[in-house]
Amino acid sequence: MSADFLPYNPRLKEIARKLRKTMTRSEVILWQHLKGKQMNGYDFDRQRPIDEYIVDFYCKKLKLAIEIDGSSHDSEEAQEQDRYRQQRLEALGVRFLRFRDEEVRQNVEAVLEAIAAWTRDNAPKSPPRRG
Repeated sequence: MSADFLPYNPRLKEIARKLRKTMTRSEVILWQHLKGKQMNGYDFDRQRPIDEYIVDFYCKKLKLAIEIDGSSHDSEEAQEQDRYRQQRLEALGVRFLRFRDEEVRQNVEAVLEAIAAWTRDNAPKSPPRRG
């Protein structure tokens, strides 16, 4: 198993497909700016199964998950579940950026700048050239 391999539950594949068809307004807005390698040339997937979970957006090359949290994430129980889920995925090497739903809808430019800055600051280092 390579270091780039992340486990996923095949049963989540159909759920992820349904989620892609019913994205929230904020997810649609952000996807318009992430798809087609628009974010500094990085390829993002939407509603990507990883382990036992589905993340909103995922860049394999950066091992970066981007989550958009709406009001359903506000309860103490939901926040605890989010923390557990994030810790479990971080243990697999996944890194996270989280944004509030309102943040994406009201100030997508700031969200995009935060993502762009993160991708610049965390770009994989190219191995030195031989010869």
